[in-house]
Amino acid sequence: MKNNLPLPQEKKLTVLFRLEPGCLGPKGEELIDKFCQLAQKEFESLHSDFVQWDIVPRNDKSLPEMQYQINSKKLSQDKAAKFLHIFNKDLGEFENQVHKKLAAFIDQYLGH
Repeated sequence: MKNNLPLPQEKKLTVLFRLEPGCLGPKGEELIDKFCQLAQKEFESLHSDFVQWDIVPRNDKSLPEMQYQINSKKLSQDKAAKFLHIFNKDLGEFENQVHKKLAAFIDQYLGH
């Protein structure tokens, strides 16, 4: 499959990442929309051959922080792990990488 990269949009794994306003500190509610737009641009190049990003505020706490989809169809964690395995990526390592990148971007955004 690697020789068919990049994948067409409808075959890419969409990572829906919902960010808590609180991750931006006490003014998070005011900052979260703009931050998500900037984070969207920051993440666009990360695994862009087979992943597309949808970074939004997490306004509904009942929804998961991360959700995986292909062509608007939700995937279980297991199916997302199988998809990532095709590209020699482990789901746990992938999520850790995403969280580390996000933490660094939050620090940069907040000027730390």
